[in-house]
Amino acid sequence: MSEALNELAAYIDERSVGGVLSHEVKFGELTLTCAAQEIVGVLTFLRDDAQCQFVNLTDICGVDWPSRARRFDVVYHLLSPRQNVRIRIKVEVGEGETLPSVTSVYPGAEWFEREAYDFYGILFTGHPDLRRILTDYGFDGHPLRKDFPTTGFVEVRYDEEVKRVVYEPVQLKQEFRNFDFLSPWESAEYVLPGDEKASD
Repeated sequence: MSEALNELAAYIDERSVGGVLSHEVKFGELTLTCAAQEIVGVLTFLRDDAQCQFVNLTDICGVDWPSRARRFDVVYHLLSPRQNVRIRIKVEVGEGETLPSVTSVYPGAEWFEREAYDFYGILFTGHPDLRRILTDYGFDGHPLRKDFPTTGFVEVRYDEEVKRVVYEPVQLKQEFRNFDFLSPWESAEYVLPGDEKASD
């Protein structure tokens, strides 16, 4: 399989597809790294070329690297049923930068791009309806960023008194609890319920 992937990578290099910066075959998969503004052209070539025919967009996802200058990776996963090959395309995007939408190439990208926007805050230019898709309308922040607090910022609950959903700042009711972390092979300094006979 890796021989076929190396041949495919060589073919893409030979065709001098603009925007492909590098390629790597690792763990039985071919990964192309592309320039952000050239992603539409690269995906159009991979879809339309007779040797590629990656007609199926399987997924678009984001990856957060908060310590990196260009913080996000947008990763496209494609499938060529005719060639029986999968390929991954990575694009680096900085926070606040935009990436062209690929909905003109793969109409199914619409919801994937909305998800990347919702969870990471990645902006896609030319998207027909870029808005949140899985979080609530008033949601603050982007929950899959690594600097997003695990508790969130706002708690949503139904209030029986006012008969509606209310939004309140998160308040942790149990900030600290004492636990007895004794080893199971050590005995407690106090008598445990049901253990009264153990001292006899």
